[in-house]
Amino acid sequence: MTYAIPVPAQRSLSIAGSAERFPVNRIFCVGRNYAAHAREMGRDPDREAPFFFMKPAQAAVDASAPATIPYPPRTKNFHHEIELVVAIGKGGADIHVESALAHVYGYAIGLDMTRRDLQLDARDKGRPWEFGKAFAQSAPIGAIHRAADIGHPEHALIALTVNGQPRQASDIDKLIWSVAESIAQLSMYEALEPGDLIMTGTPEGVNAVLPGDVMRGTIAGLGEIEVRVAH
Repeated sequence: MTYAIPVPAQRSLSIAGSAERFPVNRIFCVGRNYAAHAREMGRDPDREAPFFFMKPAQAAVDASAPATIPYPPRTKNFHHEIELVVAIGKGGADIHVESALAHVYGYAIGLDMTRRDLQLDARDKGRPWEFGKAFAQSAPIGAIHRAADIGHPEHALIALTVNGQPRQASDIDKLIWSVAESIAQLSMYEALEPGDLIMTGTPEGVNAVLPGDVMRGTIAGLGEIEVRVAH
């Protein structure tokens, strides 16, 4: 097949303990999936139906080794959000909760980097969030750990520091919608495909970073990622 223009590069992520790489298809994000974070964003944390937004594949940054991301343009309030990332290995639509975890290839640590001022301005005006959330290099993600190797974590410390100072700390057992429930709900709206990623939401403590800041994120059992904001 001949294309009229150069074919865009395939984004991919490292897989722990393997020379193979995980191809990134789409990135889905679960909004306000920790009650304490919903409260800090001024929202009711009751367990209403989950909502989702997306990032492009170009948002993915391989953070299996220390990574650097740019401070993006048109913002003065660049926020970190640490999240458990789910890598989908088997697609499907209308997936039942009971079988949802069979669709998971593995898990990783990720950051949903956000131009908060743009997001909130769009939200308050009833406009889409894309410029606040869906921009290039806004999703640094560590190595994917295969579910076949580590199982499916239900309880694990999730934490983030900036320049060695604690910012976020919680446990993934505080997810309002679990991994299996998020997969089932999402698959009602859109058939999942191999290579899709689901960022499952962030706990409380989100805040701004500045050029030169170093973020270190951890999830117990998945190691650590280190991401620097470029000067």
